[in-house]
Amino acid sequence: MEKTKILIVEDDMIIAANISLQLSNLGYEVTGIETKAKEAIHHALETKPDLILMDVQLKGESNGIDAAHAIRRYLDIPLIYLTANVDDATFQKAKETHPFAFIAKPFTNLNLERTIALVEEKILEKRAPVSVEDTFVDSQEDRIFIRNNNKLVKVMLDEILYVEADRNYCKIFTVGQTYLIVSPMNKLCEKIDSRRFIRIHRSFVVNFSRLEAVAESYVEINGKLIPIGKQYKEELHRMMNKV
Repeated sequence: MEKTKILIVEDDMIIAANISLQLSNLGYEVTGIETKAKEAIHHALETKPDLILMDVQLKGESNGIDAAHAIRRYLDIPLIYLTANVDDATFQKAKETHPFAFIAKPFTNLNLERTIALVEEKILEKRAPVSVEDTFVDSQEDRIFIRNNNKLVKVMLDEILYVEADRNYCKIFTVGQTYLIVSPMNKLCEKIDSRRFIRIHRSFVVNFSRLEAVAESYVEINGKLIPIGKQYKEELHRMMNKV
């Protein structure tokens, strides 16, 4: 089983380092430590962690709540706030980002460990169950075939909006349905038409013809905002210039 990936956003480096050490000792994978909201947003969109520990009060123009709102525009990543002396108005604003939990500072190692364990359990419960019936079978020039509920389903490539990687699985989003198949993203990319689809993020491949808007840090498809990874921007712009 893959380790749960956790991003720490905390501007007190002593606290952040202690949290990172504890999480590593507990078997979690720490994707990094960020001290400012802007860097936290970029980190979350690039690495797509399973969980974020977010300090409410961060130094700079934006706080942890602002960062959480920005991240949630693109990705639904579970969040635990680290709080100290937060007034009621700030608490209510934090609630609007729908965190999984709050941990009051100063906290003990046991308090942190138990809170993360409970949230991790909720994360696992929310993940869509993977059916052994949902498997990628074959592809042709303009379609792929998926075995779903004991039958072979034809999915036309033009109907696919985007594909999202979820560990060793891929979620294929069409206008009317979502398929969860057992296939790493790289393997699926080998089977679909590179003239139609382009990878814009380590976790996302999009149907180029379905793009409704392209901004500096995201694209929009069917009302969904999908982040653009830094390493994929050049290829996206190259493809756009061909049009």
